[in-house]
Amino acid sequence: MKKILFRKLLFDCLQFFLITIIGISAIVWVFQAVNYLDILVEDGRNYLVYFKYTIFSLPKIIGKIFPFALFLSLFYVITKYEDRNELIIFWTHGISKKEIINFFFKFSLIITLFQIFFLTIVVPNTEDLTRSTLRNSSINFFDNFLKPKKFNDIIKNVTIYSESKDNNGLLKNIYIKKISSSEDFEITYSKSGIIKTINGTQIFVLYDGQNIKGKKGNLNIISFTKSDFNLSNLESNTTTYKKIQENSSYDLIKCYQSLYNEKLNNNENNVFKVENCELGNSSAVLGELYKRIYVPLYIPIFILIIMLSILASKENRNYLKKRILIFLIGFFAIIFSEITTRFVQDTLKENFILNIIPIIFLITLYLIIYQKLRLKKIIK
Repeated sequence: MKKILFRKLLFDCLQFFLITIIGISAIVWVFQAVNYLDILVEDGRNYLVYFKYTIFSLPKIIGKIFPFALFLSLFYVITKYEDRNELIIFWTHGISKKEIINFFFKFSLIITLFQIFFLTIVVPNTEDLTRSTLRNSSINFFDNFLKPKKFNDIIKNVTIYSESKDNNGLLKNIYIKKISSSEDFEITYSKSGIIKTINGTQIFVLYDGQNIKGKKGNLNIISFTKSDFNLSNLESNTTTYKKIQENSSYDLIKCYQSLYNEKLNNNENNVFKVENCELGNSSAVLGELYKRIYVPLYIPIFILIIMLSILASKENRNYLKKRILIFLIGFFAIIFSEITTRFVQDTLKENFILNIIPIIFLITLYLIIYQKLRLKKIIK
């Protein structure tokens, strides 16, 4: 009978947790997807790029929401059990409060391991896929970002300006500046122009203008009645390099070891060849590892905070106040666990206090719960 009761309790918790995390993640994802429309509209990407970019961002959202969704779900289910007197069934079948607390504590350890796996393996890979989607894509809809009376600099090393645009897509009084190097540039003036697709290649057809090429101080001016400006080989200015959070956990560990050896030995040859693996980024690298591996260790703390509500009977006149207080403590504990990543220093030694905080909280909570259970037992 005990196994059936625990199985039912766990099923209710997991069911509500899945509903919560899917619901909240879907809402956040939709809002982000609307913001990501800029990739399609402003940056001239196609619909497939936009779809992949938004889908690959979902695991990151889930990873962020996971602790709060878990806390909210368990708090709601335990509170519901107490309000409906369903916990009495546990007591009448010889299940003690200590057994329930230990059951949820073991459950929290499993969830913690899952969250560490999710943050160290799944999220970095999908983050890299998100960036790779932009990195490997090209600009498809140039008409989308060529706005009149605006300096359009979405294209790398190219600035395009036009005075007006009619309903047929014809641009008037066009200015194009293309920079090849610090000494080489190309400026094109045109009275009008229109973007056409010829044999699958997008061409900016310019009419009645001048082309000025500057190379090592020399100018070459050419007038034209019609000129084709090829848009197929141009790159976007959108960031495509790999950010720290997009690197695998293994690469970040190797990077930190390399940076530590470099700082210790003043030897730049030890630097591990990963993007953004620089001595000035050592705290950011360690902070990312801390967020992936160490922040999930706060999950058992959140669950033990919820277990405090089991110790308070609803017959107590201060039960509602205690329940609200427990919820607020848990909520601020979640915020605190996220804020700690901002205080990560360059070395493990400097982060000693940050490392022992969850251990201190966990031991303190467990002692409080143990003491309350002991007192209740003595009173009985």
